[in-house]
Amino acid sequence: MPCWKRNSNQHVVKRRSSRDRPDRKGRYQVSDRSRTGVPRRVAMLSVHTSPLDQPGIGDAGGMNVYVVELARELAAAGVEIEIFTRSTSSDLPPRVEAAPGVTVRHIAAGPYEPLPKEELPAQMCSFASGVLRAEAAREPGWYSLVHSHYWLSGQVGQLATERWGVPLVHSMHTMARVKNRALAMGERPEPRPRELGEEQVVRAAHRLIANTDDEARQLVQLYGAEAGKVDTVWPGADLSIFTPGSQSSARQRLGLAQQAIVLLFAGRIQPLKAPDVLVRTVARLLAAEPDLRGRIVVPVVGGPSGTGAERPDEIAQLARSLGVDDVVSFHPPVDQATLADWYRASDMTVVPSYSESFGLVALESQACGTPVVASAVGGLRTAVHDGQSGVLVEGHYPGDWAHVISALMDDPARLGRLSRGAVEHASRFGWDSTAARVLDVYTDACARRRADLFEMCCS
Repeated sequence: MPCWKRNSNQHVVKRRSSRDRPDRKGRYQVSDRSRTGVPRRVAMLSVHTSPLDQPGIGDAGGMNVYVVELARELAAAGVEIEIFTRSTSSDLPPRVEAAPGVTVRHIAAGPYEPLPKEELPAQMCSFASGVLRAEAAREPGWYSLVHSHYWLSGQVGQLATERWGVPLVHSMHTMARVKNRALAMGERPEPRPRELGEEQVVRAAHRLIANTDDEARQLVQLYGAEAGKVDTVWPGADLSIFTPGSQSSARQRLGLAQQAIVLLFAGRIQPLKAPDVLVRTVARLLAAEPDLRGRIVVPVVGGPSGTGAERPDEIAQLARSLGVDDVVSFHPPVDQATLADWYRASDMTVVPSYSESFGLVALESQACGTPVVASAVGGLRTAVHDGQSGVLVEGHYPGDWAHVISALMDDPARLGRLSRGAVEHASRFGWDSTAARVLDVYTDACARRRADLFEMCCS
């Protein structure tokens, strides 16, 4: 039922009050106080990528992890979640139970195949129609709220919430104007229609969820969002999977030499993520210290994506041209448990991205006790505690990155301190804390919507 229509059967869960404070580790605890107005059922929209897809393949990445982990935690708190995504195969069932209380609905919109994001706007009418039909088959007021992810979903969310009379909560994840200010070489700028579409979603949303305070400011400054309807909610990491463990055992399972110096890149292979910066940095390190060649290992774990899919061998060719193809190896995307082993097996995880709304890879690595060397951009400035859990590097000049990494390799004691700091820092970012804060946003959005409707009825 819509969240402004309540009766004695209104679903209530125990949640964190906005007056509560985080504990000494920065985690929010669920309050003992029960609060009404919590939405009973939420329609999540994730048009261009399914939470069931393997992260690291195609367009699947941090947003996939975000959607499914948030949905699981919200369902565990008693809120039923239905996730709508585009069907990319005729073999996919219309409905899949992803977790208790979490259903993924596959909507037929366009051909049964993956489509580049640039081609998806033409399918939005079909997708929106499928979403509206799903609600029409239910009793009135089936969904209490819509939470859309990425601007394409926001466009559909705007239509759905107008039809259903419920609030729209939107998460941008990435923004065209932010990406266009920090383009990697070879990366195409985001098109003007996307910028305009994002503006429309910002105006239509009742609440906007930003990953960091920096993103919240960008929404206000670059898109004219009302500051009062922007909420900062940190993403999380699955702290039951990404945990510290034996480096020796992880290396044994992955077939890595015990005495190797392992510099890990994990993520989609595309110019935005800048794996080329790491390859060029390694070339610098080996030129300065040739004896490292027998010890340094650089695994690249992930698949081509975006413009990187147009030139899938580009990074391997770069490694060959720089004479470091003997130390750089390529591995396909893996499940979370195996990815945790890659983190544990590594001395450092390198995240040289040109732009990141947050950077879940950095957070997951730190949760496993592996320090991160990352670009001082976007959400990475929040995901990494500079000097405590890792090191942030300004710019993308390989010489600067080589200097930082070389200094860490030569100082095991400092690397050990960063490892301990990484675990402590990551402990503040559990998905349960994320879900508790998102529930606050949902509840406030419903309350404001009730007030707006009451005012409309009385005017």
